[in-house]
Amino acid sequence: MKRIIICLMVLSVITGTYATGQSLKRKGTSVPVGFNYQPDQIKILSWNVEHFVDGHDNPYVNNGREDDPKDQMNGKEALLAEAIKKVNADIVVLQEFESSEYLRAIADKHFSNLGYQFFAGNESDGWYMNVVIMSKVPLGTMYSYGSLYTPVPGITDKDGNEETQINLNTRMWSIDIFPTNDYEFNLTGVHLKAGRGERNEQMRIGQISFLKNQFARFIKEDKKANLVMMGDFNSLPDSKEMKVLLKGKKGLQFIDPLDPTIFSHPSDAPSRRLDYIVPNKNMMSELVEGSLKVEYILDKAEMIRLSDHLPLIAEFQTSDK
Repeated sequence: MKRIIICLMVLSVITGTYATGQSLKRKGTSVPVGFNYQPDQIKILSWNVEHFVDGHDNPYVNNGREDDPKDQMNGKEALLAEAIKKVNADIVVLQEFESSEYLRAIADKHFSNLGYQFFAGNESDGWYMNVVIMSKVPLGTMYSYGSLYTPVPGITDKDGNEETQINLNTRMWSIDIFPTNDYEFNLTGVHLKAGRGERNEQMRIGQISFLKNQFARFIKEDKKANLVMMGDFNSLPDSKEMKVLLKGKKGLQFIDPLDPTIFSHPSDAPSRRLDYIVPNKNMMSELVEGSLKVEYILDKAEMIRLSDHLPLIAEFQTSDK
């Protein structure tokens, strides 16, 4: 005699707005119960804040800047807090920042009323310059790249083997972001290899080439996927690295909306641009016209004290309103 087992599942149907904890467009995801912020457009701030570390010595990081940063950090935390409050962006991506835990502590101390509820990062096990994010809107899956090697095309070691590198890839990650329950995009934050010369250029090209393949996976999943990459690319607008990044078709075509004569570094006398916010073609139509800019948020002396880079700010529409 056959035994038939019937499993009954009771599904609770949730209706209403974000405030109920409703599921998002991406299956299997939801927002915290009681969360009700659904902006019609979002403002994004990207900034290399130059060796920004907390006052505690991480015993796993052997570096003087991190071990004893007292003089270096004197006043910088208050200046950063003032700048963030002034911009009041929905999403903040910082490079050369020690940890997402430190960013959360600054938010709790200096601007707990601004609504930054979501924090993430992919910190290195043995270094202090990381890329972190804080957000007023929900974050989703983070794709971390710190465990993989990327090639250094055309550069060989003394035995003739093509070089690879892994040490810098913690400074790249991608994360899904859900500004509303009907709109999502994927943000990639980076601090690419610094330095001039062919070897450094090829290290950046290796990093970018990997990311382009990762973007292809996102587009294969959804050909209409909104993608945006931002941070310190350590590349000039007309460089080989930027040509590799921007080249592509449809969803894999990225666009640098800023004029190449707009500079972000150094902050005391800007003469070149190393910093970018580049959306793919799908997301470019949602960039608010004229919103992408390099800014002195505070007075010039304060900005120089805070960092050798100037920040980039951009706004994107999340609805048709």
